[in-house]
Amino acid sequence: MMTPQQRVTRRRFLGTTAAAAGGMLMTGAAASGSDSAAPPSKIASTDHFWYRPQPAGMFVDSQRDNKAFGFADGKVFLSEDNSRTWPHSIAFPDARHIVYSCILKNGNILFSALAKLYLSTDNLKTYNEITVKDTDGSDYLQHTPQNPANPGWYFHNLAGVDTFDVNGAEMLIWGNYCNVIGGATPVNIYYSTDNGQTVKIAYSFGQNPRNWDNGSGGGGTTGTPLGNPDNPVICRHVHCVTYNPAEDAFYACTGDHDRGEKHECHWLRGTYDANRDQWQWKVIVSDASNSRYKCGGINFVDGKVYWISDSNGPKPYDRGVFCCDPADITNPAKHTRLFNPEVESGCMIIQDGVILASHCAPASPMDTGFIVSLDMGKTWAQYDLKEFGTRSPCRFHRKNSEGWFRVDLRSSWVTPSEMMFIKPKEASGASRG
Repeated sequence: MMTPQQRVTRRRFLGTTAAAAGGMLMTGAAASGSDSAAPPSKIASTDHFWYRPQPAGMFVDSQRDNKAFGFADGKVFLSEDNSRTWPHSIAFPDARHIVYSCILKNGNILFSALAKLYLSTDNLKTYNEITVKDTDGSDYLQHTPQNPANPGWYFHNLAGVDTFDVNGAEMLIWGNYCNVIGGATPVNIYYSTDNGQTVKIAYSFGQNPRNWDNGSGGGGTTGTPLGNPDNPVICRHVHCVTYNPAEDAFYACTGDHDRGEKHECHWLRGTYDANRDQWQWKVIVSDASNSRYKCGGINFVDGKVYWISDSNGPKPYDRGVFCCDPADITNPAKHTRLFNPEVESGCMIIQDGVILASHCAPASPMDTGFIVSLDMGKTWAQYDLKEFGTRSPCRFHRKNSEGWFRVDLRSSWVTPSEMMFIKPKEASGASRG
């Protein structure tokens, strides 16, 4: 096992990077054409995977193939060798507020801080703010927050996979996980079909009476109503959005609470008409917060749908990793429970026969709990990586070109803290995600 290291939260890390850990990194990276490298992270091992913490002096926020996007205090960086060196950088004063980023197939980088969205098309030589387009084509403008320090997590995403090959072209699509910290926020599903240059709203949820902007981190019953006043479907936030190529359809799931007769936990199915640039969405199931439909980590593999339950609220809890045919999503009798960790678990990725999921720390007996199967659910293991402290892993990014998944580590269940990498030791079985 790894030697326990001093726990450094992202807030503390960003506040001390330049002074304490970033002398080599920050000084070199500030120079034109620099090729500064952080020391390699120490690699540890379980029976199922290797793992290592974030590189010194850098928070790696997203990755794709050999590229990685990261930040330190006051700057953003791009690596082209799997987070070893960071030759591209640019000043970005709000770096410590970054909660979402994505590297597109053509190399564009989309990232957000506070309630703003930015795009770089030239390897971070420059970046520009993006104005999102509403469902009617008009500019979608963020609300004026009651508390400027809590403008809302408009673009934060709990899932790490948000790009898909849709009929031969890449589509970026994600929903915002919000209304917990950072300020009350409208809940939307966003998409882009042109490498992030134009970001539009695919679906806008209704005004939740429990998440009005009153200046607090998650909102309340007073203040400014947020969301689509014409949509009766309400939720607290989006857990994940994904794509099933076999149906040419998109699925989204939301949370969290029961509001009398109204639920906030929904599964939606959407179809996209590229010629008309139009969406059709339908709520296919709404259920209580203690059901298997309060979930995340929806993945489609070989025509089957997989997900992991985040069930909480009143007992009994309907938890586990589930699988079924997409046509049977609304019929629990047709579901197969592959594994039950017996705790809330809302994040999961499937790639190359490997299923990797996590525990929600506040509900888990483990400090930093991981769930893993190397054979598409035939066998399972769980590990507690205690050296990371009490953390909830989320934002699982697809493996980089060296086979490492990238994972956020959150204090409580959503407060940004650190990140880490995990590499499966083998992937048996014929199925490939």
